[in-house]
Amino acid sequence: MPIPRSRGLVSRSLLRENAYQVLRDAIVDGTLAPGERLSDGDLVEWLGISRTPIREALSRLEQSGLVRTKPGRYTIVSPLDSREARDAQSVTAAMHELAVRQALPNLSTAELEAMRAANARFAEALAGNDVDAALAADDEFHGVAVAASANGALRAVLERFTPLLRRVERLRFSSLSGRGSVGQHSSIVDLCAAGDVEGAAAATRANWGTLVPLLDTLSEAQEKAD
Repeated sequence: MPIPRSRGLVSRSLLRENAYQVLRDAIVDGTLAPGERLSDGDLVEWLGISRTPIREALSRLEQSGLVRTKPGRYTIVSPLDSREARDAQSVTAAMHELAVRQALPNLSTAELEAMRAANARFAEALAGNDVDAALAADDEFHGVAVAASANGALRAVLERFTPLLRRVERLRFSSLSGRGSVGQHSSIVDLCAAGDVEGAAAATRANWGTLVPLLDTLSEAQEKAD
């Protein structure tokens, strides 16, 4: 898909961070397709800002595995690589498990209710085949424990690896295979409410582990293509 023709999407006062967020989200949701070339000129016109914050954003996206750059030649949206996605999945699962372990002793009733409310929105989005809303609600659900853990290093790791994994999750939540996460989320909340640290941590890891079969399918498809 060509870069959208709309202009001025990012306010000049926001610059670097918003340029990164807009480009990241466009890659994750498929607006910018795998293999698509990204020219500074097109991105300047689309986002309505200068080249410097765009190049800084592209550098961050490269570190996250979302773009590939050959200096002086090209920058492209990275194809979805099964090995990179597996690495992101294992790290992300471990970080969310750690978040639950660190958050649970101090998790409030209000935070538990926030998780339940997010899961209700998640179920509604899945029922309506609204992938964007499902991903947002899933982020909100898991984000409660991440925020409650108050662990800045954990949050930084997730910010780096989650976008790559979200590309895979769009495939899962657009199919019936994502529906099982609603029940898994409910179990996580119940275990947290019961103060069962080990049970909640294991359930969280298992929830993120449901991506593994999809990664297997992706790996098999890439092997056939090679």
